[in-house]
Amino acid sequence: MTRIIDAPRSRVFEAWTRAEHLGRWYAPKGFTITDCAGGTFGIRGEYREVVPPVRVVIACTLEDEQRATRLDEIINVDFESSGSRTKLLINSTALASGAHAASMLAGLQKGWTQTVDRLGVLVEPGPQKEI
Repeated sequence: MTRIIDAPRSRVFEAWTRAEHLGRWYAPKGFTITDCAGGTFGIRGEYREVVPPVRVVIACTLEDEQRATRLDEIINVDFESSGSRTKLLINSTALASGAHAASMLAGLQKGWTQTVDRLGVLVEPGPQKEI
């Protein structure tokens, strides 16, 4: 996924790397990073690589209410300056298991689109909108 964000690279990078920002946008619309409709899911993640303000690599695991792993994902994010804007390049590789594996994998593109939309609302200029 490639997206142009109307915000400086430093601001976009900070939104990806500071906990106080991640909790405000890092999930598809209608989700938080700790729960969603139909059950409670936990997301564990760790930064595998951080190169300010150029790149982050994140390993995430989504667990169900019994703490069984349902999705493992490696997320590579590159940040390129484009004047006062940022070109965001996201490459995600995921492996899912369990009864909902196919639907989880099928929904990744939509989920990332909604997630990056929420990021834009947080970092782009203008009145704050609901995220």
